[in-house]
Parts: sequence; structure tokens; C-alpha cells
Amino acid sequence: MNTSITVIGSIHIDFYVRLPKLPVPGETVLGYDFIMKPGGKGANQAVATARLGAHTYMVGRIGNDIFAEKLLDNFAKNSVDTEYVSIDKTTHTGTAFILLDKKTGENMIAVAPGADAHVSKEDVEKAIPAIKESEIILLQLEIPVDTVIYAIKKASKLGRKVILNPAPATILPEEIFRHIYVITPNRVEAELLTGVKVKNIEDAIKAGKLLVNKGVKYAIITMGDKGSVIVSKDIAKHIPAYKVEIIDTTGAGDAFNGALAVFLAEGYDIVEACKRANAAAAIQITKLGAQEGLPTRKELESFIKTHEVRRKNAKNKQ
Repeated sequence: MNTSITVIGSIHIDFYVRLPKLPVPGETVLGYDFIMKPGGKGANQAVATARLGAHTYMVGRIGNDIFAEKLLDNFAKNSVDTEYVSIDKTTHTGTAFILLDKKTGENMIAVAPGADAHVSKEDVEKAIPAIKESEIILLQLEIPVDTVIYAIKKASKLGRKVILNPAPATILPEEIFRHIYVITPNRVEAELLTGVKVKNIEDAIKAGKLLVNKGVKYAIITMGDKGSVIVSKDIAKHIPAYKVEIIDTTGAGDAFNGALAVFLAEGYDIVEACKRANAAAAIQITKLGAQEGLPTRKELESFIKTHEVRRKNAKNKQ
């Protein structure tokens, strides 16, 4: 389907160091190698939606430095529309330093926002033509919260469905939730937003209900290898994760949110869209890098078909 999505958010350059284990405070750990890759939650989600076939507008800023051309080239390679990406001559491009445990795939991340911290209400206003054209507006919290709130209200007023990935964890004003179609916190973010410590499926449902009571249409709590939990006024459903070999968990949430946006834009119901988003996240974590594993539409469909056949065969053997 010919759908359009606008992603408003961060654009980073990511620096990876792979390690035998993650360090504790004061400890130096000798690593295996160093890798530099495009990243940032906003950019990752834009690439995710574009690879799955949506016409994708990216709204954000990059710095006046050596990384700007590299990031713009990466967007072009992935067919992301950068008409609303501006170069901020006052600061550096957002950077993330990622320490990756080679054995477990777990990571530690530190971010220097740079140009991301300057994404403004004016940037949102410039992108109104893209917002009007899009079925879904997708946002995260690696740019100023005031800008995110402004964009959510603008999109809601224009009748567009807003998906908010509330990462990194940040307290939000209560009045903003009624403007959000889907909110997708992980366990840590859900606890911050609701006060519920999410240890299991029942906790996720409880947190989800509180978010729905705040005004969101759907709350989807992402739970890593336990999958995700959808909650609305009428639904409380656990969607299991796909089992794959974990190489790097960086970007799994971005793969999930990008796919969720695409399939909701295409008219899939929330349960089917969430199942497909789980599949996208599973593919993502089988490769190193925040964008490396983001699937194309063909890859996603093939992955789902293969796993459905395996599940049917396993069920028939029981």
C-alpha cells in the first residue's frame, strides 16, 4: 500500500565497542573492535518504516561536522525523505557511545544529544505539509520534550494518529496522553509513567490499563524476550516474542515501533500489527548495529512465513 509516515526525532552517529563483558564503575575492559554506524531513535525508526515500504519523512537536525554527509547519504540509501532534516551550524551531530557485551548481546549506552537538543517547534511547523500527508506520526523522547508535546498536539489536531515511543524514560504531562493513539513503553518506561513495577504479563496489563485510563487508545508494553502486551478498553492480550539468536539488542524497540507504524498505517488491526512488529524486532537483534538488522518487507514476510511453518510442524508433532 502507498502509505506515508512522518518520524520526528533524533539522528545520531553511533560508536560501538564490543567487549567480553560490560564494565562496572571504575573498571576498564579491553574490547575486541570499534565500529561506527548511523543511529538515533528517530533515524532508526525512519529507516525501519522506509525499508518496510512506507514513504517516510524524517524531521530532525544534524550537526555541522564530518558526520552530516554520512548520515544524509544513509537516509538516501534507505529512501528516507530528508526535506525536513536541517543542518545546525551551532553544534555537533548527536552521538551515542555503545558498549556491547559480545556474549549476551546486552549493552550500555551514553548519548551526547548535540543537534538533537535543538529540534524545535519551528522544525515541526516547517514539516506540517508532511504531517498532513501522513497516516501515522511517530515520535520518541531523544529530542526536547516540549517539542515532542507540541508535535503530538499538532498532529492530533490535524486528525493524525500519533505513536509515541516514550524512550528514554521521561515523565510526561498528564494532559498529553489523550492526544496519543498508541504508546509503546518498555518495562522501565512503563514503571516511570504508571508507578507499576512490570515484572510479568499481569503487571504489564495493570500498567497498560493505567495508561489507557490516562487517555491513550492503546498501550503496548514491550517486554524483550517475553514479547509485548496490548491493552485498550477492550483488549488485554499478550503477543509472544519470536525466538532467535541474539547478537545485539540495540535498535530492537526501533524496529518494533517502525513496523507497528507501517502496519497500522496500512490498516492492519492492532493485534496483527503488533505480531508483525515483534517479528521485525526479532530480525533486528540477529545483527550488529541499530539499523543493520532492520528488515525489508520481503525479509519480514519471509521470516514470518518460515516461523509459522515451524510452529505448525511443532504443533503437529505434539
